[in-house]
Formats: sequence, C-alpha cells, structure tokens
Amino acid sequence: MHAQIVLFDGFDPLDVVAPFEVLCAGATAAPGAVSVELVSAEGPREVVSGTNGLALRATAALDPGRAGLIVLPGAAGRVGEPGETPGEDSAAGDETIPVLLGRTLATELPALLTAAMENPEVTVAAVCGGSLVPAMAGLLEGRHATTHHMGLDLLDATGVHAVNARVVDDGDLVTGAGVTSGLDLGLYLLEREVGPRIAHAVEELFAHERRGTVWKAEGPVPVGF
Repeated sequence: MHAQIVLFDGFDPLDVVAPFEVLCAGATAAPGAVSVELVSAEGPREVVSGTNGLALRATAALDPGRAGLIVLPGAAGRVGEPGETPGEDSAAGDETIPVLLGRTLATELPALLTAAMENPEVTVAAVCGGSLVPAMAGLLEGRHATTHHMGLDLLDATGVHAVNARVVDDGDLVTGAGVTSGLDLGLYLLEREVGPRIAHAVEELFAHERRGTVWKAEGPVPVGF
C-alpha cells in the first residue's frame, strides 16, 4: 500500500504528521507492505503550513494514477468571526481556514482528485477540514463523510451526507473528524488495508487508543435517537 499525503499552502501540520507517522510505523512493522511520501499538486517544493510558518517538503507530484491512498489534510488558520464574509482575509497573513481551503480550488488539486476518485485502485482519505476540499470541488455529492465539527454544516451544504463521527468509511472515501483524528484515521487505514495485528502494534507503540466507532452505512437504521 502506497500513501501519498498531500501538502498545500496553509495545511495543518498535525493533520499531516499524525497519519504520516502512523503509516511510517506501519511500514516498519510490516516491511514491504506500506510506503509513504509527501506530495503536492505542483510537484517537489517547500510548502508552508498555516501554523507559524512551519514548512514541510513535498518530494513528488501527486499521482492520481498510482494505486493506494491519497490523504488530504485540513488547513490551519483563524476560524473566522460570526458575520465575517467567507473568502475575505481580515489582514495579510491572517487568513481564515475557509480562505485557505478555498485557495486549493484554484490549483491543479481538484483535477488531480477528480482523476484519483475515478481510479478504482485509489482510496481518498481526509483529516479534519481536508474533506472540504473535494466537497467544495463538487466531488463528494451524495457521499458520506465527516470533518471538524465546526465544518459539518458547510460539508452538508455541498451535498455530502455529513456524519458526526470520529472516522467515516464510505468505501473508497475515508474521512476523519477533528485534527487529532489523524491518528485514528491512520490506524484504521492500517487495519483495513494491512491488517489488525499491524494496526494494534502501532497503536501500542504510540500509546494511543482509538476513539469512537468507525461509521459505515451498514446495518439497521437506528430509531428514537
């Protein structure tokens, strides 16, 4: 299983580093079964996050034709004030999260994600606000997904069936909720794609117990809730 973790300007570092470390640990625990790289839509470059100028290096261009996982992080920035016009910065260098996520729509990322989602050998995963990128690009209409709890209404407005769960598995689309859910998402992807023994070994190594139920559109529909 090869994982491409996408960097874009303003990304949230923890959304990247949490699944990156989990998947790298999985690669150590299962030699030859997992590989991981940081990519961007533009190719190899230094990419500045939205947290205090921290930068990470993308070593390759995102390849939607390569089988495996593509993992999208959310953005780090201001949440925005009530009544603030979405898409407008209040000051230079003081961007809101919707602005940072919206800027990805003007890059090659939506086209690359379109190709990836048409590839039956690719699973697209997202952490926190990362699910809003393909959602705002019109790629998730009718799908089940989650995001940070403050973005669930926006996700729903794009035609997505927003689910308030820690991790949502919708087949070739797997999404995580708040920023720390990158750990849970990474561990679940290891369990799903490589096996529960590997996921459990990494869980023990990280001294982290996964939270919540992985939601799937399966089983009876609950009533009275």
